[in-house]
Amino acid sequence: MTTSPTPPCIDLDIDGKIARVIFNHPAARNALTWPMYEDLKKICDSLASNPDIRVVIFRGAGDKAFVSGSDIQQFVDLKKDEAYEVAVDHIFASLQQLPMPTIAMIKGLAVGSGLLMATACDFRISTKDARFGIPVARTLGNCLSPSNLSWLAAHLGIPTVKKMLLTADLIKAPELLGSGFLYQTAEAVDIDVTVNMLAEKLAALAPTTQKASKLVLARILQSNLPDCTDLMRETYNSNDFREGVNAFLEGRPPRWVGE
Repeated sequence: MTTSPTPPCIDLDIDGKIARVIFNHPAARNALTWPMYEDLKKICDSLASNPDIRVVIFRGAGDKAFVSGSDIQQFVDLKKDEAYEVAVDHIFASLQQLPMPTIAMIKGLAVGSGLLMATACDFRISTKDARFGIPVARTLGNCLSPSNLSWLAAHLGIPTVKKMLLTADLIKAPELLGSGFLYQTAEAVDIDVTVNMLAEKLAALAPTTQKASKLVLARILQSNLPDCTDLMRETYNSNDFREGVNAFLEGRPPRWVGE
């Protein structure tokens, strides 16, 4: 007797003062479907209003990925210019603005929206073989919003963000540990213990101070963002973006034409 695979979902587990959010779509390396994005927003809103939660840990199901990006199938019928980036911005903001400390526990890949979500967390602990990037110049031919680029640049530095976006290279954990982007790396067998130790440390400290500290920084990063609607609209309306989506789904290299 065969069993049907578990539908893509996000699981929430609360154990005392610590909540764990698990991106559960291992068949696609935890790529996020739109219902998963919507569930993430609901979960973050629920956690934000729960004074008993002192730390939130985000992780992916399995050992292959934290989150490998968005489920590409949902881009096939995308017809509203920059609306996708605007909607995703709103969802990521709910994670960035959680009042309690957050930890991304990363095994394997954190790419695309996975990197964005890891960066939206306050701390990142990964396995030593984890890889990070936003290879959209090689895969889909889309772009990021100014809000997300500002957040990435503040945490990774402009040279590293340019390397990720313009070369489509994935960067290995040791390089990001040296830059401070990663709080710590650990062997796969030890990462749960390492993350739990940090969570217990954070949960013992003053929550009001933690909230003020992280949200002031978040507001600074989000202030005075430029209007880049024209660039997002040009990209999402381009033939290259449609070609990127079709090529990905057909399993072939895209043929970029620059229009």
